[in-house]
Amino acid sequence: MSNSSSLFTPHSSREQTPHTSQDQAPHSSHEQTPHSRIYVAGHRGLVGSALVRLLSKQLGLELVTRDRADLELTDQQQVFNFFRAEKIDQVYMASAKVGGIHANMTYPAEFIYQNLMVECNLIHAAHLAGINRILFLGSSCIYPKFAQQPMAEDQLLTGVLEATNEPYAIAKIAGIKLCESYNRQYGRDYRSVMPTNLYGENDNFHPENSHVIPALLRRFHEAKQARRKKVIIWGSGQPRREFLHVDDMAAACLYIMNLSKENYARYTQPRLSHINIGTGKDFTLRELAETIAEVVGYIGAIEFDKSKPDGPPRKLLNVELLTKMGWQAKIGLKEGLLATYQWFLAHQDHYRE
Repeated sequence: MSNSSSLFTPHSSREQTPHTSQDQAPHSSHEQTPHSRIYVAGHRGLVGSALVRLLSKQLGLELVTRDRADLELTDQQQVFNFFRAEKIDQVYMASAKVGGIHANMTYPAEFIYQNLMVECNLIHAAHLAGINRILFLGSSCIYPKFAQQPMAEDQLLTGVLEATNEPYAIAKIAGIKLCESYNRQYGRDYRSVMPTNLYGENDNFHPENSHVIPALLRRFHEAKQARRKKVIIWGSGQPRREFLHVDDMAAACLYIMNLSKENYARYTQPRLSHINIGTGKDFTLRELAETIAEVVGYIGAIEFDKSKPDGPPRKLLNVELLTKMGWQAKIGLKEGLLATYQWFLAHQDHYRE
């Protein structure tokens, strides 16, 4: 992270940054128009790539993306220079360091540091550049370990977090509070959405570090190819989980982003402004495994190793607020799994790991 004072104390008129005081934000007219320039941070990831696919279909919008080699989001000076040069109107913050339980427990410092730096740099630099609207993408892990099910937005900060991913969750909570704080102090319109478990095109299919759907899709596919007689899955298969196709997630993001400021404020509070994004439906992991086996065409046996841990018995988001705002998921689980498996088959030689 750069410590350059030029971000706050300009050395010349050419280098000058917008002045901010405690009660006044830089002037901005950066609302979406037919010719808006929209920056998607994390455009190569699962959610970012879905946002790019959907936004590219909108007429009159100019998409701006940068690879990590061209823009290191943990570097404050680079991020500031980028926003100063590019004249961005809106920002979708889909960039994050993510991983499974093993990665979170092995690299906790990296997870909290990198995610905090990306959030702080993007939000502050966007503010200084006069950008009035941001959508920050978080995670359902922000909720307490023993949160009441289904988990509503007002359960945030009501209990201890799951220990295995606490640093990541704290960084995501900080992102929400950054948005709320800039809204309260500077009158910005920075919004936050918290998705449930996501899957779909461009997912991570690593055999060890991927999430449950891509991991099971790959495992059943390889078992089918090798003609294995059975597939063994950790746990009892009884825990219930919710899954949202990433194309639905992208559609929800655009819907939330394009609500008027007045309409968004009608459903939120200054210190409780995030919105859950999910389907409102959950499935047992046994049901999920059986559906994936059917989609893949695996006809062997499925066994559950009950000696392995199950994790929480249920994780389901309460999406009543989202429904009241006028949005519902459209892609059913089997339909989404079929599409994801077809994408996996078409990209086996170079899918993301």
